Amino acid sequence: MAFVYKKPTPIKLVKVDYKKGKIEEAYFEKPSTTDYNGIYKGKYIDFEAKETKNKTGFPLSNIHNHQIKHLILVSKHGGISFIIVRFTALNETYLLSSKKLKDFLDNNTKTSIPIDYFKKNGYLIKDKFNPRVDYLSIVDSIFLKGEKNEENN
Repeated sequence: MAFVYKKPTPIKLVKVDYKKGKIEEAYFEKPSTTDYNGIYKGKYIDFEAKETKNKTGFPLSNIHNHQIKHLILVSKHGGISFIIVRFTALNETYLLSSKKLKDFLDNNTKTSIPIDYFKKNGYLIKDKFNPRVDYLSIVDSIFLKGEKNEENN
């Protein structure tokens, strides 16, 4: 259906016990961009996946500024970009386009995005068996088929 790659976080190994096959000391080498990127129906796709136990909102401290800037730049240059947030206590998962994320950040000083913002401006990803998180059907409807055409707004 798509070629989507889970990017590893770049780490610098300091001490490794090769006999035990164990990393004993390491640190993050540099800030990473986002968790996933790839190609879907000929379009570049890039997104960050997060989860929170919070029932009322998504704390912005859970996503880094450089990741937000990256997603906005991807969208600005014609790619498809968004965040997926799993509210574990509510058993709900939402897709929020980077445009709607930017709109929230530009118009609010809150430290978290309320769940109501996700419900109004995002898209509920219904749990399924296979695929478990069917975000591509939402990508089809909002970015490719133009129902709301987030990409061109």
